[in-house]
Amino acid sequence: MTILVTRPSPGGEALVSRLRTLGRVAFHSPLIEFAPGNQLAMLPNLLSSLNQQDLVFVLSQHAVNYADRALRQAAVRWPDNLNYYAIGRTTGLLFHRVSSLPVLYPQDGETSEMLLNLPTLRRLEGKKALILRGNGGRELLAETLTERGVDVTYCECYQRSPIHYDASEQSAQWQRAGIDTLVVTSGEMLQQLYQLVPDYYRNSWLLRCNLVVVSERLATLARQLGWSAIRVADNADNDALIRALQLPD
Repeated sequence: MTILVTRPSPGGEALVSRLRTLGRVAFHSPLIEFAPGNQLAMLPNLLSSLNQQDLVFVLSQHAVNYADRALRQAAVRWPDNLNYYAIGRTTGLLFHRVSSLPVLYPQDGETSEMLLNLPTLRRLEGKKALILRGNGGRELLAETLTERGVDVTYCECYQRSPIHYDASEQSAQWQRAGIDTLVVTSGEMLQQLYQLVPDYYRNSWLLRCNLVVVSERLATLARQLGWSAIRVADNADNDALIRALQLPD
């Protein structure tokens, strides 16, 4: 097994390092990079506009890191009178570590659907919610909260942008390296990888690789694109990805 990890830095490097420690051949080729979001400077005012027991949703570790850094630079603390929710366990634990505040998250995955199934999010009429995220992304969370009577505001805490590779050269390099297993952690990156690789390499190599993804939604997208050997990790963190690769921790 020769593994290509496409998740961004620093998580991607950390996963490759652990895989190599376990004796596996692994390479890191991140497909996206991050920068501060256009609305990050507005975060202190957006938080202060919320009422007691209103809702804050944190949709990724990057949102936590960029938001916390912005608040520290503004000498503002995370308000302790709000209800905080994270997309999953890893993001929730990171938020708790930086804020020392309680945070709720689904125990069995990292998707908007699972988050929306939390019992405390069923009756929300009259609440306001602030969603901390990157540029773009799925609208399911905001749309469903709005249907439940919530006044929703976004804060773009960071921006994702694609990393550009020479398509033919990079594809040939990956194939020469003997890569037969791909780790992809978002639909955006899966589409990007599929579009990056030229037709010849796509059919002769890419779609024949084993693919590890982090949700059933991603697995469905992968099947639509043409992959058949797909394994779904039980979470999006590196521990779960190593389990999905059938490696001992």
